[in-house]
Amino acid sequence: MWFRRDENDVVVDEISPTFLNVLSQLDQDAMLVAPGEVVRFATDGVETLNLLRDGRITSPELVALIRVVRRTHQRHIGKIEIPRGPIGEGLRELTVRAIYLEDVDNIVVLLSDESEAERVHEVRRDFVANISHELKTPIGALSLLSEAVLSAADDPTSVVKFATRMQLEAKRLTDLVQEIINLSRLQDSDPLQVATENNVADLINEAIDLVKTTSEAKGISVAAGDIPAVVVLGDSEQLIMAIHNLLENAINYSPENTKVSVSSNVSDGIVEIVVADQGIGIPEEAQDRIFERFYRVDPARSRETGGTGLGLSIVKHVASNHGGEVKVWSSPNVGSSFALRLPIYTPNGGITQ
Repeated sequence: MWFRRDENDVVVDEISPTFLNVLSQLDQDAMLVAPGEVVRFATDGVETLNLLRDGRITSPELVALIRVVRRTHQRHIGKIEIPRGPIGEGLRELTVRAIYLEDVDNIVVLLSDESEAERVHEVRRDFVANISHELKTPIGALSLLSEAVLSAADDPTSVVKFATRMQLEAKRLTDLVQEIINLSRLQDSDPLQVATENNVADLINEAIDLVKTTSEAKGISVAAGDIPAVVVLGDSEQLIMAIHNLLENAINYSPENTKVSVSSNVSDGIVEIVVADQGIGIPEEAQDRIFERFYRVDPARSRETGGTGLGLSIVKHVASNHGGEVKVWSSPNVGSSFALRLPIYTPNGGITQ
């Protein structure tokens, strides 16, 4: 099963296709590691875990665990933390099972991301606490406005006034519910477990198309510069949503007849998508908090623009879930620039580390 003789009648080890097929059919990712920690085989999912580079394991913790198993010839189970990408704060906690195969001095490594269920539980608990408060505001406003309409039934001018306010609050409630749905979807799934290859130019163009109606209504031009021909790995809907939210944010907080630009550049294996506006800007003391759920720099301004306080939080979630990050540069009354930074993916090479 494991050995064959070469042309000089020398016995050499060989990986059994049947054995590799068994590893490929498992519900978890797997690797076969030879002496020197050389990976002889890895399932497709290992590539998205950012554990390999040029056939070598990049995690010092995993290498140490494998060496313990090779030295003791005993099965070992442990947990390691690995970054979701070369930048950002996103982490994965993996459960690792390493088994020594004595006949061939190889080690089978089984990997499972069992921390995902606990993560989802925690974010849902915090999320429910936040939205229960946020939903009260538009619902309460609609209740008061409906009473006002009833009391002003004999005054057509007042009825129109209150009904118009009701429409605005209803739209705000609809937008808030949609953002809650979007954020819930982000927290329920891991985009790198069901990832596809996405051309950055296509993602940007799709997001720009989605804001045309809003931008044209305010006379704001949205223009994209030259976009590098690079690919990122992940969920296209989430990535488009993140860029779209940055564009919507720029449009909502910019004066009429100004310009919003989208640019992109590549450096050290990272593609940076920058959305810049000529808007009201963000005070320095607020820049560390703008990615928090429901945080608003100016609550009154957010009510005017229809902001839900979730858009930038969604961008941060998308960036982190894709092994990236989001940065902001801003100056009051000058404008803001938001940069969505993501690791570049190269076929057969994985995510650039």
